[in-house]
Amino acid sequence: MFVDEVQLELEAGSGGNGCMAFRREKYIEMGGPAGGNGGKGSDIIFQVDEGLNTLLDLRYKKIIRGNRGENGQGKGMHGKNAENVFVRVPAGTIITDFDTGYVIADLTHKGEEVCVAYGGRGGRGNIAFATHNNPAPSYAENGEPGEKRKIKVELKLLADVGLVGMPSVGKSTLISKISASKPKIAPYHFTTLKPNLGVVRANHRTFVVADLPGLIEGASLGSGLGDRFLKHIERTRVIAHVIDMSGYEGRDPYQDFITINKELEAFNSQIMEKPQIVIANKMDIPSSKKYLVEFQKKVNIPVYPISAVENDGIDKVLNALADLLEKIPKKALYEEEKFESHILYQFKEERPFTVTKENHTWILKGKQIEKIVQMTKFSTDESVLRFSNRLKRLGVDDELRRLGAVDGDTVRILDYEFDYKSP
Repeated sequence: MFVDEVQLELEAGSGGNGCMAFRREKYIEMGGPAGGNGGKGSDIIFQVDEGLNTLLDLRYKKIIRGNRGENGQGKGMHGKNAENVFVRVPAGTIITDFDTGYVIADLTHKGEEVCVAYGGRGGRGNIAFATHNNPAPSYAENGEPGEKRKIKVELKLLADVGLVGMPSVGKSTLISKISASKPKIAPYHFTTLKPNLGVVRANHRTFVVADLPGLIEGASLGSGLGDRFLKHIERTRVIAHVIDMSGYEGRDPYQDFITINKELEAFNSQIMEKPQIVIANKMDIPSSKKYLVEFQKKVNIPVYPISAVENDGIDKVLNALADLLEKIPKKALYEEEKFESHILYQFKEERPFTVTKENHTWILKGKQIEKIVQMTKFSTDESVLRFSNRLKRLGVDDELRRLGAVDGDTVRILDYEFDYKSP
């Protein structure tokens, strides 16, 4: 089964918890803190595997989770980092953030990889908090939560030439003649239900051709096989129209050419900037010569008459395609501005949290403040005091007092509730 688009939820591994412990050995006084740090959680990394040509393995994986780092232990022993989770995808895979629409990565080369969700760092044990003023801290951190995000994974085939045309014009027959690809060939429409790739050799030059399922009028809006496979044309450098020049099914060859171009333009107007040629197929049928003369008068792009069934004229087409490809540089599919890594974040002087009120409960939200809560161990008075001081430095107390909070009001952060007390 050919699968070229999936949606996934990623949950990278959280860091292991830091340990609060003290050195206790006979004859050693004031042993001091001995709690080790937690290990880092696993990243979720997408990696190109040349042996794959579909996203089928990801179709039924709704959520991919990383592993948690090991907790720190006493005697200064740090927890082990969790092993990263690798997700293998075919070359030509594009990963996009579902919420922002920005491209995270366009994976096109063998072995290329990208970290899509980062694992949380391990929480620090109390040995890491020891200072001259506080040589024996009685607090440690929980591990940092792993990154969570929703993504779209899309496959756009890596091909130099895209064969496009109406159903049953001979695209599959042609690719079976020029490459080792063995697509299903039958005398009915939409025999081809998935793109077929073939490596073609022309005078010691090789290039990749994609046979795309037949298009019909309205394909860009979902008719026939719809726009499901139009995306695979976006990577190609040359578009080759395969036209049934015989008019055997009662269609006008020139009108077929116009219809296909309209669908390509409706799907993505930039596709029309690619060089095009016409492969006039089925020239073994007597009526084809008449239609060919009329067709050539109406178009101003190269037209190559062939008979795929009789293997006639194919070499000339392949040499012309190889010559054309040598003149066309390979371009990136997306502009840099569309990549997540190229976003410019401008500093804004504003609070890192928001405050809303429901009944008598003040609700605080914000990534930084929520992370502080998640990484705090509320097991000792010193840990609670440290938590309170961190919120105070962020301006939480001042903001609540400004909004009218009074002693005894409930303050909620995530699932944690606290009693407000004015400083």
